[in-house]
Amino acid sequence: MKITKAQSQANRAHIVETASTLFRKRGYDGVGVADLMGAAGLTHGGFYKHFQSKADLMAEAAMCGFSETVAKTEGADAAAFIEQYLSREHRDAPGSGCTMAALSGDASRQPEHVKEAFAAGIERLLETLEGKEKPKGATARRIARAKRLDAFAQVVGAIVLSRACPDDSALADEILDACRSAALSRMSSSNKA
Repeated sequence: MKITKAQSQANRAHIVETASTLFRKRGYDGVGVADLMGAAGLTHGGFYKHFQSKADLMAEAAMCGFSETVAKTEGADAAAFIEQYLSREHRDAPGSGCTMAALSGDASRQPEHVKEAFAAGIERLLETLEGKEKPKGATARRIARAKRLDAFAQVVGAIVLSRACPDDSALADEILDACRSAALSRMSSSNKA
């Protein structure tokens, strides 16, 4: 039975969303094409009707994950973002959490187009974190961007380190607590300056 173009597009979107969740949960090497298609409720053979390779899907799934993070981040002030990002809930739910925290280590060993998807995703997140009030002047914009990069790298690193610890580890919580406090303190200090 032949499926419609609309159904084919819906199936592709469903595969990408399923892959985005599974890749964040298990890593790129932890998800095979057969597992992925089964989780999506589709046959293994249908994969190559939608994608030329698993790496092509990895790039699309990364962009899907970044879009989810951007949607969760839009409109949130910096303090709310830090509180949510460095929470135990985010730490314990990699499948629905930030793609950067879940897959950066994996992405570094992937083909260029997967890395390009990550670079584009980082740029989108940085733009979202910038908010509506942009600093005046090129120097002020460069300084503000550097601060956003620094803060984002630190919160991603904190989640990565916390997830590397056993789930019931006191160290996992200590990392989140210490980094959350430090990030909020830095933000408070820079707001006063």
